[in-house]
Amino acid sequence: MPPLNTSRPSPVTFLLMGIPGLEHLHVWIGIPFCSMYVVAVVGNVTILAVVRAERSLHEPMFLFLCMLSVTDLVLSTSTLPRMLCLFWLGAHDIAFDACLAQMFFIHSFTAMESGFFLAMAIDRYVAICDPLRLTTFLTHTRINIMGIIVVVRGIAFFSPRPILLKQLPYCRTRIIAHTYCEFMAVVKLACADTGSTKRYSLSMASIIGSCDAVLIAVSYAFILCSVFHLPSREASFKALGTCGSHVCVILVFYSTAGFSIFTHRFGKNVPAHVHIFIANMYILVPPFLNPIVYGVRTKKIRDHVFRTLRINVA
Repeated sequence: MPPLNTSRPSPVTFLLMGIPGLEHLHVWIGIPFCSMYVVAVVGNVTILAVVRAERSLHEPMFLFLCMLSVTDLVLSTSTLPRMLCLFWLGAHDIAFDACLAQMFFIHSFTAMESGFFLAMAIDRYVAICDPLRLTTFLTHTRINIMGIIVVVRGIAFFSPRPILLKQLPYCRTRIIAHTYCEFMAVVKLACADTGSTKRYSLSMASIIGSCDAVLIAVSYAFILCSVFHLPSREASFKALGTCGSHVCVILVFYSTAGFSIFTHRFGKNVPAHVHIFIANMYILVPPFLNPIVYGVRTKKIRDHVFRTLRINVA
């Protein structure tokens, strides 16, 4: 490996360390990570194929679910294959430009994931609290506009991150103490004043995450109020079961993402391996859980998959 030229503003490559202190377990950690990735890919591709094939599923809930599935596929694929190469093959090198590209996909699509969770919460709110207005309020045009807003927001707020890092000089170590090119892990390697860059990054992530989380919480609070006023106990339990599983997925996403964000700001005493392991969870767990919770537990999708399997077997 050629020595780093300190006169250059950017290094040719970085070295991903993985999970500090758990290097001896990398091979074993890669096994559940790989299993989760396989489930995420198969599950989300299945959802996309089923909704595309079944015209009766071209409803707001399933269209938003497709947008979430595409986001999950990009988010997991931008990290997991490279992570498994690190765990199983010892491939620590990552090109500087590839590192910046991975960073862009991770952070912008994480913001999109948060936005689609909010869109799906709005859909559930209208469907349960005011079902007669669902088809008139959430038309295909409005669904497309909401999807475009979520995508543009994620790109607009987080594309400056790799651009800012591209301009910084790097004259310290090239070792990134992480399993992927996480923004704060990379910015620590710069040998310039990065205070404003860090503040911008943390403020954007905090504002977007907190605003989405609050609006989702308000939506589900109204949903729960409506559920408890349903005349049928069976209908109430069914709605609670559906909303409960959705809330669990959302809580996993926001709790792990929030832990990672605020650890950078306040958690100086949190062990590095704990921080990095949990930082992996908000990228790995939602793409793994979403097709199970939103797909397997949805009767229309489940019936279509079983019907297709029966036809193929016959």
